[in-house]
Amino acid sequence: MRPETEADLAQIIREARAPLSITGGATRRWPGEGAAAPLDTRGLTGITLYEPEALTLTVRAGTPLAVVEDTLRAEGQMLGFEPAGAPGSTIGGVAATNAAGPRRLQLGAARDALLGIRMIDGEGNIIRNGGRVMKNVTGYDLVKLMAGSRGRLGVLTELTFRTAPIPPARVTLSLPDLDAAAAIPALTLALGGAWDVSGAAWLPGRGALLRLEGLAGSVAERAASLSARLAALGRVEQAEDDPWPLLHAVGRDPALETWRILCRPSQAPAILANLPQPLSLDWGGALIHVALPAGSAPDLPPFDGHARRVTGAAPGLIPATDPVTRRLNTELRARFDPRGIFEGCD
Repeated sequence: MRPETEADLAQIIREARAPLSITGGATRRWPGEGAAAPLDTRGLTGITLYEPEALTLTVRAGTPLAVVEDTLRAEGQMLGFEPAGAPGSTIGGVAATNAAGPRRLQLGAARDALLGIRMIDGEGNIIRNGGRVMKNVTGYDLVKLMAGSRGRLGVLTELTFRTAPIPPARVTLSLPDLDAAAAIPALTLALGGAWDVSGAAWLPGRGALLRLEGLAGSVAERAASLSARLAALGRVEQAEDDPWPLLHAVGRDPALETWRILCRPSQAPAILANLPQPLSLDWGGALIHVALPAGSAPDLPPFDGHARRVTGAAPGLIPATDPVTRRLNTELRARFDPRGIFEGCD
C-alpha cells in the first residue's frame, strides 16, 4: 500500500484490520522490524515550505533525504544534526528514528531540530503539533515523543525542521597511532575545552578524529591550540581527506552482526576491554559499534546505558526493558494505537 495523500493514508489506517509496518526507505530498520504488511509512505513527497532566511523547512515524510539535503545545500544550509542515510533514506525515517551523526554532541539529534509535525494515529485521526518556531509550548509536546518512536505510535506525514548554515571552514585533526581505548582521553580532552569540537570519533586505521568548524580564522586558531594540547597524547596530523562519511556508513553492513552500545564516555574503556576491536567510536566514546559472531551478545560490565543488535537475524537488547519503561510504552501505545495497528517491537 502506497497512498499518495494524507487523507488516503488516514483512510487506510481506519480500515486496517491487521498490523502494518510503516515503511519509507527501509534503510534504518532493526532486527525484528518490518514483519507486518508494509505501509509505504514514499508517496507523500515534496517540500511544502522553505524559508532560508528563517532557517525553516517543512517537508512531507516520504521525501528522500538526498532531495532535502540538495535543496538545503543550494542555499548554503544543512540539517545540523547530520543524519546521513543510506541510498533511499527518507526524511520521515530520519525523524522516526531520531537519527543523528557526529555533530550530535554539538547540535543534538533530529528531535532537537524538529519544530512541528503532522501525523496519523492508530484510529486514523490526523494530528498536528508544534509549529515553525522554537518557542511553541501549546499542548503536549508530541514532536519530541514521535522523534524516535519508530512508527509504533503513529505515521508521520509532514515535518518542520530548523536548519543550520553550512560552516565556511572545516579542519579534522587525527591522532592516527591511538587504538580505541587510548583515543578516549584525547576525545575527552578536546570536548572538555573551549575548542567547540563538532565531531569526536575513532575509526580503525584512522585513529582519533576531531573536527573543528566555523569561520576560517577561528578554525585555524582553535586547531593550532588543540593540536598543541593533544601532542602529549600522540602524533597529531591534519587529515587531508574527509573521513566523516566513513563513520556514517558504520553499522549498515547486513553481512555483519553489529551491536550499537551507548554509554558514558568514561565507561567506554572498561567496555572496550571485553570486546574485539570496534568498528567505530563516536560522540566522544559514548557510541560504540562492534561486530560480533552471529547469535552472540557482548559481554558487558555494569554501565549506564544500553546495547542493541542493529544488524543480524534476531532482536537483542541489553539490559532488557525495565518494568517502568515497559509500562509507560504500553500505556502510550494504548493511547495512540488502541487497536494495535502499528507494528511494535521491544
